[in-house]
Amino acid sequence: MSTTEQAPVVTTTATEPPAPIKAKQRLGDRVFSGTALGAGIIILVVLAAVATFLIIQSIPAFEADTSGNHILRGESFWSYVWPLVFGTLWASFMALVMAAPIAIGIALFISHYAPRRLASVLGYLIDLLAAVPSVVFGLWGGLVLAPLLQPVYAWLNANASWIPFFGGQVSPTGRTILTAAVVLAVMIIPIMTAICREVFLQTPKLHEEAALALGSTRWEMVRMAVLPFARGGMVSAAMLALGRALGETMAVTMVLSPSAVVSFLVLTSTNPTPIPANIALAFPEAHDTGVNTLIATGLILFVVTFAVNALARWIVARRAEFSGAN
Repeated sequence: MSTTEQAPVVTTTATEPPAPIKAKQRLGDRVFSGTALGAGIIILVVLAAVATFLIIQSIPAFEADTSGNHILRGESFWSYVWPLVFGTLWASFMALVMAAPIAIGIALFISHYAPRRLASVLGYLIDLLAAVPSVVFGLWGGLVLAPLLQPVYAWLNANASWIPFFGGQVSPTGRTILTAAVVLAVMIIPIMTAICREVFLQTPKLHEEAALALGSTRWEMVRMAVLPFARGGMVSAAMLALGRALGETMAVTMVLSPSAVVSFLVLTSTNPTPIPANIALAFPEAHDTGVNTLIATGLILFVVTFAVNALARWIVARRAEFSGAN
């Protein structure tokens, strides 16, 4: 009689992976996390509150009849605000054109050329310059810089009037849109220099040493290794400085007198006025819808500043691989 033996059947049951053990947060971690989250929420709430206030207070300026309003001088809102927008962008653009090369040059000198002791002193002085109040820059621009630049303006008008910007009748006081732009340039140089300096210092040392090992000069190393890496950071610094120039009030107010014109001439007494300076000069005399009109111009400035920052973030995002942000 034959018997067949059957192999035992081994059944395996799939075991579930153990549940992850949640790390117990300490009280300090919870407090820090909540504080950071609260700070971020507060920023958003404040921004939304400012935007809501500007929109609500600006509505009467768009709806009211401006025929008898002394702020608008019988003009429509857009014909009133367009010269102010032009003056804001024109003065800020000239300031950025003058400040950007100087700030980048100072930052490169501090980060890659100056001895360590001299670099630390220069960095401290640049940071100290950023702490000077804007009213001091305004007094300096109106009382000291304008008379010093007036002979220069006369020379430019006499010898370079073929350039469209230097035409017209030269201002006898030197208080022109170009003087205001110079003051703004001096004001935005410290912040742009500080940001560019920190970005330049973040350049990987291996990139710099590799360029030097291949026989590059110091300038070639900077051009091929440092500047491409820091391009996004330089754009961010320029846009942040432009935002400071767009919102500056006291310095421009103390240099320029208000005039609602659209002109590219930079040496004449008739100059376009930026929005912040116009608000500071016209607000004491404004009433009724005139106040709403000035708030509406502030809303336009808010939108312009927001657009500038959005453009900067888009540019930096496109150059993220060179910005050091990753």
